[in-house]
Amino acid sequence: MKYLLSLGLLLYVTHYFPVLAGELHSKSGKVTFTPQGDQKEVADRYKLGEYCFEYQLQPKMDLPVCGVQIYTLTYPSPVKSEHVQNNTVFAEYYRPDGPGPFPGVIVLDVLGGDQKLSRGISTFFAQNGIAALFVQMAYYGPRRPPNGPKLLTPDVDHTMAAIRQTVLDCRCAAAWLESQPEIDPKRLGMLGTSLGSFMTGLTTASESRLHRVALLLGGGGIVDSYWQHPKAKPYLPILSLIGKENLKKIVEPADPLTYAENLKKHDLLIVAAKRDDVVPPEMAQKLWEATGKQEIHWVDTTHVGAALYILTILKPAVDHFKKP
Repeated sequence: MKYLLSLGLLLYVTHYFPVLAGELHSKSGKVTFTPQGDQKEVADRYKLGEYCFEYQLQPKMDLPVCGVQIYTLTYPSPVKSEHVQNNTVFAEYYRPDGPGPFPGVIVLDVLGGDQKLSRGISTFFAQNGIAALFVQMAYYGPRRPPNGPKLLTPDVDHTMAAIRQTVLDCRCAAAWLESQPEIDPKRLGMLGTSLGSFMTGLTTASESRLHRVALLLGGGGIVDSYWQHPKAKPYLPILSLIGKENLKKIVEPADPLTYAENLKKHDLLIVAAKRDDVVPPEMAQKLWEATGKQEIHWVDTTHVGAALYILTILKPAVDHFKKP
């Protein structure tokens, strides 16, 4: 309970007592994403060639009590979807006070995210000397047109395209972080929670810059794990028409387990809930085993109940990203 109260106080101070960023300065510039290596081990759908983009960094708020400065970052997506609003990437940069160099971590949100969780995580990281870049996934937040589609929809083609766009947007975000003078380019990483953890697995399997990875409440082996899951029962008549093996072929490009060999090369932390009723615990177990049995922490709770243990969960994540 003390951890929950601490996080609640942090979110309260952060979002209800901000100081307008009067002394913070805007910045604009260009960054060139250059793929590292020959990308032979990167799936074709997630490959990205050299891409030069302009960015705008605008002050949002200063949190002197927390020792954190927050900026809004925008840059053009390397993917052009049919929805113009979705083609600008929006992110929030949480910069710790001081000259650095700091570890830099990309943060992704949950499925139904109202952004409070990822903003709280990013603030907590920055308070602990980790620069955090909270990136809005495709069709999230300001990227979603009014009455427009979400990232996940029954339209498989749309969903797979949105996942691909999110991965490539985050690869560009890694290049932006790497270019910032206060960031230690050798300590770049990425963290995602729930849906964000799946996007994080896909991104980091494709981007060697992001060596340190934290997957919270996620896993792999999507079709096998959900085929008999209670939440999938209403859809089984339709899914049975497609067939399990055919469905696997459709979903495999969006399943982190598909890229387990690539993830083995990263410094990986998995945090899972023993009684997770949304992402079956076996999914975390499968991914942990397939990626070399690296660090894993189990919390005795459900998917939503993990919120009660948020600081317990974030403590190993902070240690993970701050390693020399």
